[in-house]
Amino acid sequence: MAGLGTPALAAYPDKPVRIVVPNPPGGAVDVVTRKVAQKLTQQTGQSFVVENKPGASGTIGTTQVVNAPADGYTLLANDNSYTTLPYVFKKLNWDHQTALVPIAPFAFSPVVVGVKADSRFKDLQSLVSYAKAHPGEVTFGTGGPGSSPHFAAEAFQQAAGIKLMHVPYKGAGEAMVGLLGGSVDLLVVSTPTALAPVKGNQMRLLGISGKSRVDVFPNVPTFAEAGLPAFSLFNWSGLAAPKGTPKAVIARLQAEIQKALQAPDMQDFLAKMGSQPGNLDSPAFAQLIQRETAQWATVAQKANIEKQ
Repeated sequence: MAGLGTPALAAYPDKPVRIVVPNPPGGAVDVVTRKVAQKLTQQTGQSFVVENKPGASGTIGTTQVVNAPADGYTLLANDNSYTTLPYVFKKLNWDHQTALVPIAPFAFSPVVVGVKADSRFKDLQSLVSYAKAHPGEVTFGTGGPGSSPHFAAEAFQQAAGIKLMHVPYKGAGEAMVGLLGGSVDLLVVSTPTALAPVKGNQMRLLGISGKSRVDVFPNVPTFAEAGLPAFSLFNWSGLAAPKGTPKAVIARLQAEIQKALQAPDMQDFLAKMGSQPGNLDSPAFAQLIQRETAQWATVAQKANIEKQ
């Protein structure tokens, strides 16, 4: 009986596979997905084509995949912003818990608190101390209300016991421009986003999540080292399929992703962004998403994040 699923498994994929990225080109999810898609194309001999379908906090692209045939030929590249959607929208066009089958994560990226290179805040403690003495005066930028960095910044404030002023921009790129231009005091972003401005000596990092420092930012202390052990957020990106996709297809994709992540060039690519390969199987990935979704409830409630 065990061999019955083998022909279907071997046959997939027998035509090009579409991976929908529900974000604009050039972002962290897009960059990692394109690298993984390149590896999957090489490994399977079939094209894995990335399409960007941004808009409405990722729900436009996600809706397309949810409504696509569950045959493994239309997939979704998503990230941890998916876990915040129930707190951003009053109603979603699909069941957040069951409409997608998580396949495997691509990468886990630490979260950093970054300031302009010449900021008056030289370390995390000076920032926290000043913010405690001057509630609502220190500003943070995001790509918009309800965005992943917005939730991350709210979690940072709650962990530090401070109140900052939110300055929303139209996209993460504009928020970075705001920081580097001195319009806002800080950003809470993932390491891939911070890489270029830090290397260009335009941005300075005050703390990074995780149990140990990362090689790409050796001088940046962990939040625990910087006096804020309660803040331990990580960003992730990964692949999901519509509900009802055959288990054999999920298993094949999971195996191919793991193979891709073990390749030396892929590991080097992720390490240079301060990221780690996402070594979780489908059930463990699904549990992570459920757990994170539940955890954001408290953050959203305390921050009074208004649903659209």
